[in-house]
Amino acid sequence: MAATPFVSVMVVIYNHDQYVEQALDRILAQRVNSPWEVVVADDCSIDGTAAILARYQQRYPDIVRVLPVELGVSRNFERAMQACLGKFVAIVEGDDYWTSPDKLQLQAEFMQSHPDFSMCFHNAEVIGNV
Repeated sequence: MAATPFVSVMVVIYNHDQYVEQALDRILAQRVNSPWEVVVADDCSIDGTAAILARYQQRYPDIVRVLPVELGVSRNFERAMQACLGKFVAIVEGDDYWTSPDKLQLQAEFMQSHPDFSMCFHNAEVIGNV
């Protein structure tokens, strides 16, 4: 990674082999005007998730960082958050995906111009079973 990222995308995953490619493809399609990174934390998936993550890390070594496997949801989340180097952190789970390629840029600009805010979010649409 060449420059310190302005935005980190934190992806927490457990057994998301059916969804993680769509999630990562939508993250990697973001149009961001500053350095950014994707930090992926897999919580000991037992499906094909690890192989998929290895392919993405190999394909995008300057953006995607896959953390070593950890056991435990709260430890995995905490470890991922600590590994993020960006001034701002966007969180997405491995079975979710973003629909706008401008999401990160818009939210980073909002946060940068509103230093009194500690977080922002957007509408979400639930597809499938909850």
